[in-house]
Amino acid sequence: MGEIFRENQNTKLLLEMGVVDGKYDFTSSIVAALNQAELEIHNLDETIESIQCLKPNCDKLDYILAGSSGALCGILDIFLVGKPGESPFGDITDKWFANRTTDFAKLCGWEDKGENSLSSAIRFLEKKFKIPYDQRGVGDAASFVFGLTPTNHHFKSLAHNPSLLGLFFSILDQFTNSSHFISGGELISLADADGKFELRGNDIPSKLYCAFANWFGHLISDMSGSSGSKGRGMGIPSPLWTWTNDIIAIKRSLNIPVSQFDNSINELAINIYKEGYDARFQSTQAIPVFINEMLVRFVYAIRRLIKYFAETDKETRSFSLMWKKCEPFSNPTVKRMLTVAHGTFCLIDISDATVRGFVTGAGTFNPTEFFLRLNIVGVGRFTISLYGEVKREIGIQKAEREVIFAKKEKLVVEDYIEGLKLLSELNEDKNLLNFITDFKNSDMYIHAFEKSVMLAKKRNVPNNEILKNKMEIDSYFLGGNKT
Repeated sequence: MGEIFRENQNTKLLLEMGVVDGKYDFTSSIVAALNQAELEIHNLDETIESIQCLKPNCDKLDYILAGSSGALCGILDIFLVGKPGESPFGDITDKWFANRTTDFAKLCGWEDKGENSLSSAIRFLEKKFKIPYDQRGVGDAASFVFGLTPTNHHFKSLAHNPSLLGLFFSILDQFTNSSHFISGGELISLADADGKFELRGNDIPSKLYCAFANWFGHLISDMSGSSGSKGRGMGIPSPLWTWTNDIIAIKRSLNIPVSQFDNSINELAINIYKEGYDARFQSTQAIPVFINEMLVRFVYAIRRLIKYFAETDKETRSFSLMWKKCEPFSNPTVKRMLTVAHGTFCLIDISDATVRGFVTGAGTFNPTEFFLRLNIVGVGRFTISLYGEVKREIGIQKAEREVIFAKKEKLVVEDYIEGLKLLSELNEDKNLLNFITDFKNSDMYIHAFEKSVMLAKKRNVPNNEILKNKMEIDSYFLGGNKT
């Protein structure tokens, strides 16, 4: 029988048959094959349905609400974030960072004695986490050699950068008592930077720990400016702009020429930093982006919650089902809404920054003004959404190919199952016919009749009432006479 299905593969299917409760039973191959085939059908159905989980299911109202959220947050960004020095939200984040600096100083043992709290706390942290690379360009050679000033030294000093490369140069500078700066596309190193500096620790591991603690503590002390700052002060540079220093430092270390483009971007980054674009302001830019994110997820969840209660009977409602219908985190529909919302936000933000770039440039484009107002956090978040959309689309196309193949495979398996069922029925009939034929051709029933006649005579049954052959038995059970 297996040759019917697999004759081209030159394989055979072994069938085992038994009798259970008077019925034929296929103990292994066909039953197992049917079970395996039905399991395969189940898996193929799951593959075919899986593509629905990848496709967004947004209706027109979803797109309208997402776009409205992006537009609202774009307006918030224009009027409440703006640029450094003109930002109502920026005043709030500056105060928050100042409070965290004093909190960290208190944690390290600082006591407020009624003086200017923030300056006192920063001065305490600067002494506690002393480092050799804190030249500010005031009255020292660095100001003449590479234009180091109090307004750019946090950016130019690599160890002040809040990045992995910043951590590396901080540890290097502390071990070697040196300073490393990026200026004019050059990597500049100062030897014996601080004659009084000594890295604490008795061995390499303890010195590494102290170096890391000094790097982190000093960054916190500079987060809200230095102890001598007047006004807002120069904080630590934005992590999303210090990569321009990283590129130059890596290229110079590997003797790779630094391009004019690298220099121009680096100069632009320094210029916007000097205007107040630091880590605090970048945190301010994250506020409308965060509001946009939460608003879209909230709107999505509320709409699905209303739909859930409207369409689900009271008897079938449950928290797990409700969460499955409303959760706004891991489904393609809410991700598509976020793409629309962040795209709308970026469109408004970039338009505003471009217009103001031309207005302040008096007819020519002012890139510094543009990048001061460009919400780099929003651009980054939109880029992540676009990446997700592209990745999802690739996944859908791949899944569609798998679905087409799965549908074809399902047809084959369904035919295979029908064949197995037919084979099962044919095999049973065939064996039944063989059994009947064998029974007819044997002498078993003749011997049985002879034994029954002998038994009847021993029991003194009248001779005329004894059934002696098959013809008399058939006639008797069909309602006829014995003879």
